[in-house]
Amino acid sequence: MLKMIYDFHMLKEEIKDQTTVNQLSKIEKDGLTMFVMADGRIRGAFLGGTALVNQMRAQHKTGILETYVLGQACLCSALLIPTMKGREHLTFRYETNGASHGFCTEADSTGYVRGYLLDDRIPVEKPLESWDLSPFFGDGTVSISRIGEGMRQAQTGTTDIIFKNIAKDLAYYFQQSEQTQTAFNTSIQMDKEGRVAGAGGMFLQVMPFAGGKRKSAQTSDSGEDSFTEADNDALLSRVEMAFKAMPSIGQWISEGGKREDAVIGLFREFEPKIVYDRSIVFDCPCCEENFVRAIKNMGKAELDDIIAHDKDPIEVTCNHCGSVYHIPKSKLTE
Repeated sequence: MLKMIYDFHMLKEEIKDQTTVNQLSKIEKDGLTMFVMADGRIRGAFLGGTALVNQMRAQHKTGILETYVLGQACLCSALLIPTMKGREHLTFRYETNGASHGFCTEADSTGYVRGYLLDDRIPVEKPLESWDLSPFFGDGTVSISRIGEGMRQAQTGTTDIIFKNIAKDLAYYFQQSEQTQTAFNTSIQMDKEGRVAGAGGMFLQVMPFAGGKRKSAQTSDSGEDSFTEADNDALLSRVEMAFKAMPSIGQWISEGGKREDAVIGLFREFEPKIVYDRSIVFDCPCCEENFVRAIKNMGKAELDDIIAHDKDPIEVTCNHCGSVYHIPKSKLTE
């Protein structure tokens, strides 16, 4: 059974680079701004995630390329929160035979994201010429598992990696597995020293089309006109153009851009309405007590071997967030 409310938090690493700390103090705080537009035909979200990516980097001590890959993954995972129904937990896994091998990230309806690379370091054979990640991804699969309150087993869908692009492959997953037109755009802006100066993303999803009527100031006494499939296609084409017109989100955020201003500016003709704004953080519900319990639940022979031969205290690292716990052996015999 899924426990939806978490009372514990990871061991939070301090972001020590003063230039990064100053940058975070200047820009809009991280958050997820959700909106609807075009008479409810489209829902979306705009994410500011600069602190999230910097905290992820501090936790896992990632290099520049690793930060870019896992950062994009965490941003996509945060953008999946608006697709959740009630209290829900989601795992986004990207497995590839390329040099990066992929990642596993999780997002929770309470507003936290966590994740890790399947390999801590990505081998680089020559200097990077661009931020195109496709050379580091090969064939593989995208899978999303969801578990909601009251569910005893997660529901999982899987599709092939087609584009070797995290955002595009995630959109393809929604098209194939959930039959919904969805678009993702994530961006990380780094300065000349490789610091993350801005990070964020955007999500749009088309709601099911049923035809019918829509309100109009130019129509009959009822104030409604018919809305055909052709009208719907034309609307989606215009929305797509507006979506693609967004400049680098990471750069926008790094220069002080606001989430709500971006939504209104990009989609003004579709009359967007902000419906909710929430905080998003890189966090993890791990704690020392859970690791002590897990070690105690090992077989007696294995537990006895740990107590007899491992150093005291025992060092345990959480894969999901990089927190390092030092557990006295005395706690294993209590």
